[in-house]
Amino acid sequence: MLFKLSIKNMKKSFKDYAIYFLTLVLGVAIFYMFNSLDSQEAMLQVSNSTRDIIKLMVSMLGYVSVFVAVVLGLLIVYANNFLINRRKKEFGIYMTLGMGKRQISKIIILETIFVGIISLVVGLVIGIFASQFMSVLVAKMFEADMSNFQFVFSKTACIKTCVYFAVMYIAVMFFNTMTVSRYKLINLLNATKKNEKVKIKNPIISIIVFIGASCLLGYAYWKVTGDVHSLSTADKLLPPILMGITGTILVFWSLSGFILKVVQSIKNIYLNGTNMFVLRQINSKINTTVISMSVICLMLFMTISILSSSLALRNTMQRELVEMTPVDLNLYKTANLPESYIKYGKEVKTTEAQRADSRITLQETLKNNGLDMTLLKDVIEIPIYATNDLTMGDFLKNKLQSIKLEFPMLAYETAEEIVKISDYNKVASLYGIEQYELKDNEYIVLCDFDGIGTIRDRVLADENILEIAGKEYKSKYNECKSGFIMMSTSHMNTGIILVPDSCNLTDDMKEKQFLVANFNANTDEEKQEIEEIFRSNDSVLIQNLNENGLEIDGMTKISIIESSVGVATIVTFIAIYLGIIFLIASSAILALKQLTESSDNKQRYTILRKIGCDEKMINKSLFRQIAIFFGVPLILAIIHSVFGIQFAIELMSGLASKEDLLPSAVATIIIIGIIYGAYFLATYFGSKNIIKEEE
Repeated sequence: MLFKLSIKNMKKSFKDYAIYFLTLVLGVAIFYMFNSLDSQEAMLQVSNSTRDIIKLMVSMLGYVSVFVAVVLGLLIVYANNFLINRRKKEFGIYMTLGMGKRQISKIIILETIFVGIISLVVGLVIGIFASQFMSVLVAKMFEADMSNFQFVFSKTACIKTCVYFAVMYIAVMFFNTMTVSRYKLINLLNATKKNEKVKIKNPIISIIVFIGASCLLGYAYWKVTGDVHSLSTADKLLPPILMGITGTILVFWSLSGFILKVVQSIKNIYLNGTNMFVLRQINSKINTTVISMSVICLMLFMTISILSSSLALRNTMQRELVEMTPVDLNLYKTANLPESYIKYGKEVKTTEAQRADSRITLQETLKNNGLDMTLLKDVIEIPIYATNDLTMGDFLKNKLQSIKLEFPMLAYETAEEIVKISDYNKVASLYGIEQYELKDNEYIVLCDFDGIGTIRDRVLADENILEIAGKEYKSKYNECKSGFIMMSTSHMNTGIILVPDSCNLTDDMKEKQFLVANFNANTDEEKQEIEEIFRSNDSVLIQNLNENGLEIDGMTKISIIESSVGVATIVTFIAIYLGIIFLIASSAILALKQLTESSDNKQRYTILRKIGCDEKMINKSLFRQIAIFFGVPLILAIIHSVFGIQFAIELMSGLASKEDLLPSAVATIIIIGIIYGAYFLATYFGSKNIIKEEE
């Protein structure tokens, strides 16, 4: 009998379960999609290093999934609590007819199991098919070969999803049983007659609090954008965060206290149609859900900021990667090794062989250790100079102390890198970037790392005389120019000083020998074979260098791209995963609160009908209520995000660019529009059905 009753209740209450069902299905599908990457990785044609990065991403997503499971579990408990409260009167009737609390608990458990199984099956089906598109996305991000693409089912992800959601449902069923056991018959029968107490706030106090909250948020916005460099540690960042949270809560607390009074003063709006009813309903909702609205607003803010910032980071890294990897190979070695030097805080003594090798060219070192030089083409080798008489601190001169106060972590004792103009132009010509000219008394500072470039520009604007190798030189420009020597994932050059060829740079001032080259290969496979010579410990070159105790550092285009793509993709995937989960949680909480309100206010809509409002007017008023209810926290979250994203971009200076925010923002809007919009529409149609129940 209980089984049949549970089935009938489910069919009868299907509209009540719509939001609950939607949340579960989306949760299951997303959980499966992001945990099935281990199976998708197996079919991708990628290098071993890329495969290692994908495995790292899968591992990290596994840890993130634990947090996601907790969030979804709390959300399911919250949603289930809404369903239980909706049916208090029904349970009271059951008890009046002689049914015990244990039997009622069994009915709820059966219904929960049925809804859970259906949601799990539907969610897994959607997740399995959606994960195939995820395979294409992973392949595109890692630039993998998809020629062996096939339909993939992840048994591991399926089992993991089932286990996690089974644990959640056990917790939900335990919660339901505990909830029902505390109910009293009189409270159940009178559940629909209970009204929430609403305290009327003083409008004057509310306006004052609103102005204060706005000022608090304004100051927090300024701290994270105008004074971003002062927030270098967690303890300095905490106050603006707390101000943002406090300001958000106070905004929602104060809104319900004066917004109604303000609109009431505008008679042509307040008395138009059902606006009076709509505004009073909204005022009551905000008044009784201050904390909930604040939490939802902050979760939406996190969603927008996380998604936009991470997508901007990826877009910037993809765009700059092409520019920053113009050749296949960069190698460098230390020149003029002394008998001993300090490395990682310890004294290191050098051998005669190491010192002798440091005084010859890199090409000679490669030949001496077994490299076939015909494997390389477009080879250019230049010396890079440095002297302790010209450090970054020396460059900053009398601005050093003031800059140290702003940026205490910079290495001011590091010697500046110096390169002759003709040597740089050789490299720049091969790279396809701008070349420069200098007079005998001029120098140029190359710096494309925004944060450091801004500091150097302060000096170049007025104090632009430098003494190099016993001669004074003046800056050709009053700002840093763009350029680099070493390849990187992005614009990371913190400073290179270009000097005329006539500058008296001696051999003992050589710091490094630097080599640029392309692989003499026509296909990707041939390039990969040459790549292994410089990366594999089994190659003759690496073995000979190790035997002779010689060190050559460097990077290849392939390795830079693989590592850059890997980091960007890991960040992007985790951000999308968390962002969507936060978005689902925010949307579901809003939807359930609105459905609760609609259920509690059925009698008010009945009164509207009795005083002459037709269904079109009632539906219009309901639509506007829900739109405002969904829109208010989203609008404030967007305002928060404008400043939060700027802070994130400043924090990732050199990694993410503001010009990449627009496409990232568009992608974020699309994601929010789909999920948030789906919940909005589901809430509207669900609420419309609820207020029509007794008609």
